[in-house]
Order: sequence, then structure tokens, then C-alpha cells
Amino acid sequence: QVQLVESGGGLVQPGGSLRLSCAASGSILSIHHMYWYRQAPGKRRELVAGITSGGATNYADSVKGRFTISRDNAKNAVYLQMNSLKPEDTAVYYCNVETTRSDWVPYDYWGQGTQVTVSS
Repeated sequence: QVQLVESGGGLVQPGGSLRLSCAASGSILSIHHMYWYRQAPGKRRELVAGITSGGATNYADSVKGRFTISRDNAKNAVYLQMNSLKPEDTAVYYCNVETTRSDWVPYDYWGQGTQVTVSS
């Protein structure tokens, strides 16, 4: 069994910063690409950022220059540093991890979601 545990969400004023964390544990053989998605009320889930196993990154245009995705392979963790936050960044943020499980089955896992609210 594999679990993803997210942390780091909360309430922040516009212009502030937050750092999200997502750690995977369990029967994992290897972790491949890792992603952060978000879903605002009444909107579709959207890709925010992704990072490959080699460290290449990609960002949604709306967060380029403000958000930074990183990973710690030793901890099976992915992070999202969010700076210069705007009210439109308010959403539930989810991590998504592509894995090969210890039984050699490829499988994508989702975190439970963490609320980020940007408001004065």
C-alpha cells in the first residue's frame, strides 16, 4: 500500500508565501514524475507544476516566476514553494505521483488535498 501525505496549506494574505509538502510512503519501487494540481470552487482541476525524475520542471503560465516545484528523492517528497500569492491562487492543492510499486505495477497516486486561501 502507498500513501501520500500533504501538508503546508493555510490562510495567507495577498503577496504572502506558503510551502506545500507531499511525502510518499509504502511499497514503492521507484517514483517517476511528480505534479501539483489545484482545483478552485466551480472550476476544473488544473495542472500547476510538474517535475521529472531528473529534475526538469514545467509550470502553468499563471504561476511562472512565482511558484517553484522541487523534490527530495531520498524522502520520496515533492514541494511547492508559492510566493507572491494572489487571491486567484485560492484552491485545494493536490499532489500526484507516478510510481512503480514494489509489485512492479505502475500506478498514479493522489494526495488528500490541502486548502490554500489567499485573502486579506
